[in-house]
Amino acid sequence: MTPTIAIVGAGLGGLMLARVLHVHGVASTVYEAEASPDARSQGGMLDIHEHNGQLALKDAGLFEAFQGIIHAGGQATRVLDSQGHVLLDQPDDGHGGRPEVPRGELRRVLIESLPVNAIRWGCKLTAVMPHGDGRHTLRFADDSEASASLLVGADGAWSRVRPLVSKATPVYTGMAFVETYLLDSDNRHPAVARMVGGGSLSATMPGKGIMAHREPGGVLHTYVALRKPQAWMADIDFSHAATALARIAKEFDGWAPALRALITDGETPPALRLLHTLPVEHRWDRVAGVTLLGDAAHLMLPSGEGANLAMYDGAQLGKAIATHPGDIEAALTVYERALFARSAAEAMDAHALQEICFGNDAPRSLVAMLQLAG
Repeated sequence: MTPTIAIVGAGLGGLMLARVLHVHGVASTVYEAEASPDARSQGGMLDIHEHNGQLALKDAGLFEAFQGIIHAGGQATRVLDSQGHVLLDQPDDGHGGRPEVPRGELRRVLIESLPVNAIRWGCKLTAVMPHGDGRHTLRFADDSEASASLLVGADGAWSRVRPLVSKATPVYTGMAFVETYLLDSDNRHPAVARMVGGGSLSATMPGKGIMAHREPGGVLHTYVALRKPQAWMADIDFSHAATALARIAKEFDGWAPALRALITDGETPPALRLLHTLPVEHRWDRVAGVTLLGDAAHLMLPSGEGANLAMYDGAQLGKAIATHPGDIEAALTVYERALFARSAAEAMDAHALQEICFGNDAPRSLVAMLQLAG
């Protein structure tokens, strides 16, 4: 019997699953809470890796389209100390295995690769009713309903599908990012733009750091990292941008002016991102007719792998379904066995990377890692 496949969440992982299923002639429907593809900004740059993200794009038949949106020069990497002295400067020679693309453009490529009406926008999931035989009924905020013989939670950190298979909930890691932007930086902030260069910049030390990424159009996207209790962040009123940025910048008193300018000169409202994770070895027993991918399955610390893993999950699940026609449970068993192993390994690597970036030996540990990576 042909399965009715419902994918909750139109992020990169859910869209990749829908696309790979479509390539194999299997229909699915993606249900997304946001009203349209342009309902909100889709974030910054992504480095897409050869061993997972790029493989998924090849499985989806979208590798050529991906190559068309690569941000040339985006793989360049600089590490500075707190006084702005360059500790490492790796140019983008065009031969690296992690080209940069804008997240929004990559999502657009995936959306446009799907059949018309494959995505149902404005469908905010509010409840799921299991029928006990692998089928589920989904209820949305507008009181509409849908049924599925396979339900896939691709709905991120605070997944509404996850409780069907797991009692795990994300916990705060003690680290937060504050994001802001400088616009038209080459003309309006030339000293800062020269410092950042053509790709990414990191200036870190134990417990904190300032990181920036050049995006198309001279945009500098800043991520300020602070290891602070959640209550400390809650005391800052982020609705008052200037006051919030000044408070965050105070944690970097004595740092080079051009580095602090990435915070103090921010031209967009600062966005607080409290970093949460699921257990490193998060897994669940097989539950008929439901599974997870991406952050819903393995929320972990930032490591450059999140989007890559989500797309790889989606591609692997799509291929498992296609190669086990008529036996969804066999497909999910194969998919989850591999998912659990790679997710645990990547989560452990992500914890190790945070120590490299913000541990007691930073920034020397970060420089050493990047030099070893080549």
